[in-house]
Amino acid sequence: MVFNIFTNKNQLIYSPSIRISLLYSFNLLNFLLYKMASFHSYTLSISYFLIFSILFIPSHGAFVEEISDILTIKRSEKTSHLHFYFHDIVSGKNPSSIKVISPGGDGIYGFGKTFIFDDALTVGPNASSKVIGIAQGIYSIASQSELALLMVLTFEFIEGKYDGSSISILGRNSVPRDVREMPIVGGTGLFRFARGYALAHTFKFDINSGDATVEYNVFVQHY
Repeated sequence: MVFNIFTNKNQLIYSPSIRISLLYSFNLLNFLLYKMASFHSYTLSISYFLIFSILFIPSHGAFVEEISDILTIKRSEKTSHLHFYFHDIVSGKNPSSIKVISPGGDGIYGFGKTFIFDDALTVGPNASSKVIGIAQGIYSIASQSELALLMVLTFEFIEGKYDGSSISILGRNSVPRDVREMPIVGGTGLFRFARGYALAHTFKFDINSGDATVEYNVFVQHY
């Protein structure tokens, strides 16, 4: 093949055969550059995928992260004593406690009866005294041999620095006893990580209506 190249005023003029060869070479170069760019992009994508996969792999196959003691804020634990009255109203047109389960043949003590409640917590024993919180939860008669309740409840406070904080209780409440002790199993807000115990004493019980006022002394350890 003969390549005829002519120079005319510093301008190269190519023969048709050379033009075809140059065009082919140019297209081949573009193709190679495209492949290299694609490979580079693919490599970057794989790299990013591996990096993010490593970052989000849960430790020990579970979504658990152990926080080092160095990173935690050291705070001193303190014990608070809370005293208030719990008003459980089952009578009238607007009771704060209602029966939701009443199995047949429930025996002398009403075994299996279950109530859900939204009771006021007050500073004094009278229902008209200042409300400092609410008690919400469920209690069931869980014994066939005595009037003993299984209590699942939360004290949600709405007054002072404890406004918005709560304490959760889960325990057995043997009503005939003068003082019943139930454990604190947790809390929220200022009572986060709470533990302790609550002492319940029946201050007043109306045998006709079933309404009760219970005095609570709560001792809670928290940060």
